[in-house]
Amino acid sequence: MATTLPHAEVLTFTERLSDSPFVERIWRSDSARGGRFLSVAQSHFEMAVTRHRGRTLITLRGPETIATPAECPAEGEWLGIRFALGTFMPGLTPGELRDRRDATLPSATPRSFWLDGSEWEYPNFENADTFVSRLAQAGLITRDFVVDAILEGHAARLPLRSAQRHFLHATGLTRRTLLTIERARRAAILLREGVSILDTVHESGYFDQAHLTRALGALIGTTPAELRRGTQQLSLLYKTSPLPPHYAAHGRFIEHGKRTNRHRA
Repeated sequence: MATTLPHAEVLTFTERLSDSPFVERIWRSDSARGGRFLSVAQSHFEMAVTRHRGRTLITLRGPETIATPAECPAEGEWLGIRFALGTFMPGLTPGELRDRRDATLPSATPRSFWLDGSEWEYPNFENADTFVSRLAQAGLITRDFVVDAILEGHAARLPLRSAQRHFLHATGLTRRTLLTIERARRAAILLREGVSILDTVHESGYFDQAHLTRALGALIGTTPAELRRGTQQLSLLYKTSPLPPHYAAHGRFIEHGKRTNRHRA
């Protein structure tokens, strides 16, 4: 079931999970008025359909490793397909799209666009999963399940450099960078839900409040106090599962059965 998220003013969001192994979730948003918002760091490759003033565009976006201000036009509508980690397009990887180096696909008609020499109808909120299945059947998207194994701590038999290459190619990020982003996003959600700053430090695995503040400033674009007040309009944030079990609190990692105290933020 779709859930409306409590963003105020410029953008309103609705999102739902997906049964597709290629998709993390589907979201849509609209703007009653124009304004500025913070595009926060995020780890996923996604497709976004924009409808504004009678024009429709589809854009490929990579992960974002920093928070950046963005402008939102009035009376716009957006649909987003946020792909599961490790899902990518062989012809245009997430790393090539990283940090807002977006690629807009050419339009064919008001209802369709061109991709790999074929005409595709723009997806909508209801049929996005079917659209992705067709892309996969055509070989236009794929998924590297080595990424799952690495995040779940089950890649011990894979040579380290090979695992690193798989991860970077499929996600556009190093494992360290991805986990740093996910930790900051989780902290931001806790603060927006009213969790105290000190409890957020502990639950998110930061060393202290100063460490949390630096991370949120770089990756979310705001401070812990501002997040608790809910005064900033942010791009889509949503509840996530806890970080992988080998990425425990206070920078403690479990790799190949060994616990270490290396700090990786």
